[in-house]
Amino acid sequence: MATVKKDDVFSTAAFDPSKLSESFRDFAEKGAAQSKEAFAKMKTAAEEAGKTVEATVQTAQAGSVEIGLKAIDALRINAESSLAHMEALLRVKSVAELFELQTSFIRKQAEVTVEQAKSIQDTTKQVAEKLAKPAKDAAEKAMSSFKVA
Repeated sequence: MATVKKDDVFSTAAFDPSKLSESFRDFAEKGAAQSKEAFAKMKTAAEEAGKTVEATVQTAQAGSVEIGLKAIDALRINAESSLAHMEALLRVKSVAELFELQTSFIRKQAEVTVEQAKSIQDTTKQVAEKLAKPAKDAAEKAMSSFKVA
């Protein structure tokens, strides 16, 4: 008759099913805890992303209104200037005066157009920075929450 060695890992006598079920239970509990933690982090990140999107939409609305108002103001100024120029053209007495008036108007309009473009460009840049900041901050915060400590 053969004797069974107790230290043989392949021996059926060394196999204890209660230890296997304890190990499996520990593994399952750790997995469930990790899943709950990951879900909580994802839920928080999703809520913060929703808030960020809402704030970004509001900022975009306000920014587009501001840019629109600047464009309307530029159109108003240009229309007033053109009407004033037309009135001045009606009072012209000579061809030389016409050329002088037209040259002056074109030079002034070019300067005004450059100023208006700079103003709208600056406003657009500020709006873009305001739009990008919350998204950038939220992304950095979300990424830092997923870093392994």
